[in-house]
Amino acid sequence: MADVTQRILALLATLQTGRAFTADELVARLGVSPRTLRRDVDRLREYGYPVRTRPGPGGHYRLVAGSALPPLVLDDDEAIATLLGLATLAATGRAAEGSVDEAATRAYGKVDQFLPKRLRHRAAQLRASLETSAAAAPSVSADVLAELAEAIQRRLVVTFDYTGRDGAVTSRRAEPYRHVHHNLRWYLLARDTAKDDWRVFRLDRLTGLRTSTSTYEPRPLPADTALDYLRQGLGKDRERVVLTVEAPLADVADAFAYEDADLEALGERRTRAVLALDTWEWLLLRLAFLDAPFTVEEPPGFRAALRSFGARLTGGGGPAQPVA
Repeated sequence: MADVTQRILALLATLQTGRAFTADELVARLGVSPRTLRRDVDRLREYGYPVRTRPGPGGHYRLVAGSALPPLVLDDDEAIATLLGLATLAATGRAAEGSVDEAATRAYGKVDQFLPKRLRHRAAQLRASLETSAAAAPSVSADVLAELAEAIQRRLVVTFDYTGRDGAVTSRRAEPYRHVHHNLRWYLLARDTAKDDWRVFRLDRLTGLRTSTSTYEPRPLPADTALDYLRQGLGKDRERVVLTVEAPLADVADAFAYEDADLEALGERRTRAVLALDTWEWLLLRLAFLDAPFTVEEPPGFRAALRSFGARLTGGGGPAQPVA
């Protein structure tokens, strides 16, 4: 019986990943015969889990949404990851009622109710031992995120009121395309129908969201990804800086943890960093703590300014000279 139970739990945990599996994949993964697999799938159905079967070429097994939420089956690593994810999300924002961070706080305390008995003790230990630092970030309504997600999926036009940087409130009508979570902020990439152009909106500045019944024809994104487009906008008034640092990628990532940086490992102890910065002075503290040789590939002005600053520190130069 213990073997049967373990087999069923393993099958359920596999199917709960949400993807479809062929019979051969499940047989190989679970180490059972095709006949045993069919019996175990029938048992899951008897327990109330809606397992859909597609026979013939391209056939597969898949767990689909049912009329009731089945018990949640997580392995040890998945349970820990779930709790850590909720704890991290709960530590952001101001826990305003109805916000995603407040919902994460409530969900964090309920996870053990859906865990198998064997994992509840470990989950309780993790909750008791874990503290997370609060990260100041605007709260965003969970309902707004969910409603926009549905509008994005169904390609429905939305309207809302938006508060700009200057505090002015304007009414907007837009075609929503993507949510973006970046640097503890939630954004919406949409096409503003009045301006007939792409815009990025901060979700914490968006109120009075209304979803219409009007649909729109999708257009190609204005960049490779919504995140790329957002970062282009955030860095439009900054200068592109490229560094080659003689240090492992993990060390460089620590040094530039609070910068919007693209990092690429060029070897075990060499890293390429691409940043968008206002002035060369922003590099000084990060590079000083990194304590590794580096080369400023671009722009030339940053390279010259840092060289001049180094000369001033050693008493061998004056103010930075303009670059020809």
